[in-house]
Amino acid sequence: MEYKRLQRALTLLFCIIAFGTCGYYVVEHMSVFEAFYMTLITISTVGFSEIKPLTIYGRIITIIIISGGVTLGAYTIGMLLRMFIEGELRRSLGRRKLEKNISALKGHFIICGYGRIGKVICRELQAENIPFVVIEKDRSKIEVLEDQGYLYIHMDATSEEALIAAGIKNARGIVPAVRSDANNVFITLTAKGLQPEIFVLSRASDEKNEAKLKRAGAQRVVSPHLIGGRRMAQVLKRPTVVDFIDIAMMESHLGLMMEEAKIGPNSDLIGKTLIESQLRQDFGVIIVAIKKPTDEMIFNPSPSERLEAGDVIVVMGKKEDLKRMTEVL
Repeated sequence: MEYKRLQRALTLLFCIIAFGTCGYYVVEHMSVFEAFYMTLITISTVGFSEIKPLTIYGRIITIIIISGGVTLGAYTIGMLLRMFIEGELRRSLGRRKLEKNISALKGHFIICGYGRIGKVICRELQAENIPFVVIEKDRSKIEVLEDQGYLYIHMDATSEEALIAAGIKNARGIVPAVRSDANNVFITLTAKGLQPEIFVLSRASDEKNEAKLKRAGAQRVVSPHLIGGRRMAQVLKRPTVVDFIDIAMMESHLGLMMEEAKIGPNSDLIGKTLIESQLRQDFGVIIVAIKKPTDEMIFNPSPSERLEAGDVIVVMGKKEDLKRMTEVL
């Protein structure tokens, strides 16, 4: 609405200028430049004298310009100033609110780069209401982040200042997902220097750089092109298995999903076997695997497998049942 009013005001102002220029040119026989100059000094009310004495018709033209042009010019300039000041004020207040929300985050993830991989990660985290903040230096992507309502930092993710502003001291993990593997290595090194215990999941554009990223401190490295190629090959070789994995890993029309839950230090399940825990009977879940605190992975555990504090149970079941089970654990 504001822009439409401004457009109409500018159009009318242009018409007044065109009327004055043509009027002085035809009636007072001024040159085009002199007629244009005379119109502008009349609208702006700067007080310069007339270029030459005007006839009665020239003065009528001047009266019309003053009556319409001065008011219209002041209105247009005022509207431009108001839009500029309001826009700056809105951006300033919005930025302050954004910084306040980011500083209040705890246990969140930091996503470095809002490219094709970063978009997917943000969408998945948003769907599960998992807090995160994006660091992106490309100005063209900032508007998209604002439209999505994501928390973001408009800085270079390779700088310490950007990671500190994103709250790395309180973050749960960081995802270097920019295109350059060299930058991902640098982000990983910087993040580990600021927060040695932080979990780092890094993207690798080239498979050969996975080892470098792990040496830099990344616990997990993912190569999207490699995973994509392997998945396509699996669809060709084992389509049913891939369909099952899709059902297990992502919410489907069946309402099933695969989840992990960690046994807390005060859980009543500590010391019990799987059959004694009655997880299957109480929550209707399937125990797929158990990851021990020593990182030992036990697949398809037997009913006599004993649970310990810190065990991570990988289960499959309905979302609401998994939520109840996680709360108990």
